[in-house]
Order: sequence, then C-alpha cells, then structure tokens
Amino acid sequence: MPDILLQPDRSQPAHPIHLVAPDGYDAWLGTQPARVRAALAAQRFSGKAGSHAVYADDDVQAVVVAGAMGPWTLARVADALPAGTYRVASDIGPAALGWLLGQYRFERYRQAEDPTARILLTADAAGIDETLRIAAATALVRDLVNTGAGDLGPAELEAATEQLARQHGATVTVTRGDSLATGYPLIHAVGQAAVKERAPRLIELAWGDPAHPRVAIVGKGVVFDTGGLDIKPSAGMRLMKKDMGGAAHALALASLVMAARLPVRLHLLIPAVENAIAGNAFRPGDVLRSRLGPTVENTNTDAEGRLILADALTKAGESKPELILDFATLTGAARVALGPDLPPLFTDDEALAADLLAAGTALDDPLWRLPLWDAYDEMLKSDIADMVNAPDGGFAGAITAALFLRRFVPKGVAWAHMDVFAWRPGAKPGRPKGGDAHALRACYAMLRQRYPR
Repeated sequence: MPDILLQPDRSQPAHPIHLVAPDGYDAWLGTQPARVRAALAAQRFSGKAGSHAVYADDDVQAVVVAGAMGPWTLARVADALPAGTYRVASDIGPAALGWLLGQYRFERYRQAEDPTARILLTADAAGIDETLRIAAATALVRDLVNTGAGDLGPAELEAATEQLARQHGATVTVTRGDSLATGYPLIHAVGQAAVKERAPRLIELAWGDPAHPRVAIVGKGVVFDTGGLDIKPSAGMRLMKKDMGGAAHALALASLVMAARLPVRLHLLIPAVENAIAGNAFRPGDVLRSRLGPTVENTNTDAEGRLILADALTKAGESKPELILDFATLTGAARVALGPDLPPLFTDDEALAADLLAAGTALDDPLWRLPLWDAYDEMLKSDIADMVNAPDGGFAGAITAALFLRRFVPKGVAWAHMDVFAWRPGAKPGRPKGGDAHALRACYAMLRQRYPR
C-alpha cells in the first residue's frame, strides 16, 4: 500500500473534508453559506450516517461526511472520491486507517482498475508511521489469503518469512520434509502426501534481545485443504486457499512487533503444509505420536489444523515464553456460532482475556470469548490412544478444538487462541470481499500495552 496515501499536513493545497455527526448536521448546515446549503439541498443530502456529498465551496471542491468518528468513517469516501489531496479540519484519529484500507486493491491477477491515489493530510505527524504499519500489516494478510494456492505453498510462506527477517534483522530456521518425521511427527503426517515442491515444513523466526520477555506467535499454515482422505465436497473446498489465514495473521502481527521494536524476544512459528491426497496420505484410524509425546487417534483427516498446531505449540512452549498467541482458521463451528466477522477467543488467563476484549472493543476489532469448558475435555477420549483429534457428533466443535490445543500448551503460560475466519463474504467500508484480518489490531494493541517501549 503506497505511503503517499497519508501525509503530514504542512498546509498544502487540499480539498476540505467536513466530518459531521448525524445529530449535529442541521446545526452545522446552519453555519454554512447559502450557496453551500443550496448545493447540498440539490443533492438531497440529509446528513444520514455513512453518507457523503461533494460540493463546490468558493470554487474549491469540498466534501461533507456524516458519521461518528471511528476507523471506518472515511473508508467509504476514500474509495468514492476523485483522485486528489484532502484535509480533515478536525482530528481524524482512527479514521486515517480506514482511509488507507478503503483504497486497498488485490491486483495480482488482473489489470489495475483504479490506479489513482487519494491522499489524506493529517496533523498527527507522530501517528503516521504507526497507521501506515497497521495498514501494511492488514494488507499483508489480505494479499496472502487472496493469493491462489497454486501460487502460495509452503515455500512461499517460507519466502514471506525470510523477507520479514531481512527487513528487521531476524533469523529464520526451517525444518522441512522427512526431517520433520522424528521431531514434528504431526506436521509430517499431515503434509507428507504433498508433492516434493510443496513439502511440509516448520518455519521459525526469532527476533529481539534474548534477555527480554519471550512471546511466541503461532499461525496455522495449511496452504490448501482438500480435507485429506475425508475429502471435502467441492463447495467446502472452494475457499480453502484461505486455510493459511492463521499464518498470514501471525506474520502480520510479527511484522508489527518488530517494526515497533517492542522489548520482547519474539518467536514466530508457522507449521506450513498442504493437506493433499495421495497413496501416502495419513488415514482415518491412524494413531499418530505428537512431539510432546501423547498419541492421537486420527478420527478425521479434515481436522488437520489442530494436529500441526499441536507440534508447533509444543515447540513454542519449550522456550518457556510468558505468552503464546495462536491464530488459526480452525473450525466451521466457530462460524456457525459467531458468523464471519466475530472471531472466538479462548484463554484461561483472565487478565489476558480482559486486555484483548478491551482492545478489540476500543479499536472496532472485536473478539468474543468462548469457554474452555473442562467438562467437554472427556469428548477427546480415545479407546486406543491418549486422545482423538475430533470427537464424534460435532457438538461444541470450536470448544473441543481449543481444548485439544490446550493440551499442548505448558501449564502456567498465558495463552490465547483465536479461531479466525480470515475472509469477508461481503464488502463493508474499508473491508472488501475476500481475505481480511480479524483481531490483528486488538492483539497488537494488547502487546503494546503489555510491553511498552
């Protein structure tokens, strides 16, 4: 996303934007010259929330936008206005982010439809860099999720991690292919059926002073999910390029942490696999041993995400972090319960839950806490192994998946699991249809609060 979309206000020539609360529109209109009132009346503009009008004021093109100040106030007009430079007379605050995200386009596979830029001037010079970083991190999630699986496999996730490492002076370690079999057997089992060029791997990035508190970020990186031998129907497979959305979120959050130079020792882990079908694909009924040691009876090859996360969470815990965050497009049950926009949050840590929920509310990046209900842990019992990966019946599917993951998190470590959708089935201002970030800004705000510079 070009940096020029947001610039410091140095009194450059610009079209004025007036932000008006709907209940204050009549009062504002009364302060305007007769020519402005006539121009707005001719457009039948009434100050309804979410609406805007363009008019001439002293031969200068001006805009009035009605709505409460928030991140998406300017998002709609950023997409609709003619190219040019604009200025908001009042403090724009979080609306600058919506201005940037409203101009996002995914154009890898088609010619650019609108190459023009709409530049916003802001008096908050100190906040420009931070707003640009958050917009760039959101665009990274969108770009990765929108990319077709034929162009984004485990190797491409590895390359994206390497690129971030070069930008921020981090180090990357990768364990690939058959070398996973002993150290990360669950990751190996899920990804072993993919062709050699798309071999499974665990991608790790380390950054920061080893003396600082350790924070691990884990992201599910299933680059395409056929469902395995428990194959999905075509309708269920249609969007499975987005099954690496957790990895995209983890990469984006890591980029924000490093760019802000938060005082943490960051450990990013991405188990990257393709859940493919071949003669050596793992099977229903197979008993798999985890890195931690307990065995898992595989009852459903389409419940593969929790398997690869189990080994990654185990590895994260071995470095004794004080905090682990994981993102995963894990369950359809989460979508049934909360829909596409509201990711469930699972954690046993009350302070962490409070911080994340408060940040989500403040930033219009909400989460909804669901319980790690101990009574449902018995649903994971197996007759022949230490546990199953997916209970029969489908009851409490998002909760039992989170309970499965909890078994691989060390006791006493603060941990939060976000079951994100990473996709918008319909467009909203600043949030086009397609890949998108959920809970990213909330998690970043929580980390900035916990680990101030």
